[in-house]
Amino acid sequence: MTKLPDPTPRRGLFTGMRNNFIAGLVVIAPIGLTLWLIWTVVGWVDSFVWPFVPNAYQPEELLNRVLGYTSPSDPGWVEVNVRGIGVIIFLIFTMFVGWMGKGLLGRSFLRWGEGLVGRMPVVRSIYNGVKQIAETVFVQSETTFDKACMFEYPRKGIWAIGFISTSTKGELVEKAGTGPMTSVFVPTTPNPTSGFLLFFPTKDLIELDMSVEDAAKLVISAGLVYPGEQADDLPAGVDELAGKIIKQPMQD
Repeated sequence: MTKLPDPTPRRGLFTGMRNNFIAGLVVIAPIGLTLWLIWTVVGWVDSFVWPFVPNAYQPEELLNRVLGYTSPSDPGWVEVNVRGIGVIIFLIFTMFVGWMGKGLLGRSFLRWGEGLVGRMPVVRSIYNGVKQIAETVFVQSETTFDKACMFEYPRKGIWAIGFISTSTKGELVEKAGTGPMTSVFVPTTPNPTSGFLLFFPTKDLIELDMSVEDAAKLVISAGLVYPGEQADDLPAGVDELAGKIIKQPMQD
């Protein structure tokens, strides 16, 4: 009886080595790129900060002064190139400037400086643009929903749940003429990371005692889970998605 060849091809040594290499690359590449990026950024900050530090206070000068050396030509002179110290100096200086800026003297100096910049045509545009970007990235990214509310929407007699964003300001309040208004994010079901931004008269909103996370779970579950209740048939990741509603309030 003739033996038939095995229909399942055997993987060769090269194929196994290639698969192992790809698997290792998937593990190493993110770690390596992250470390390289951190190392590069730290070096860039150091190169920016150190020119502003007097030579007498450079780490190399301080260390050799302690060791008793006075000139780089000394036989025992120690060369020091430590990354990261410039980053520490930058952080301390930035915190000091922030502390000063919150005081009366710092705010007065800041207003005087902004007024001076405001009279410079080109510089004014650059400064305002950079300031708006910085405020958006470093200030508004910290803003989160802290209250859930209910209101009649899309018509009288039908109620919806929303998350209070902030008090409406400026032209919107003036043109509406309804008195104090509140910006409300109205999430969609079952994906509450998308929704609508609506502006309601504050008097038309009813604040809820439930937390924003509980309200988000109510929206995600399409009304199946109320605060304090559990539903075994909810999809995995509901808690994580509800947490994203608080941290990332408005995504189209």
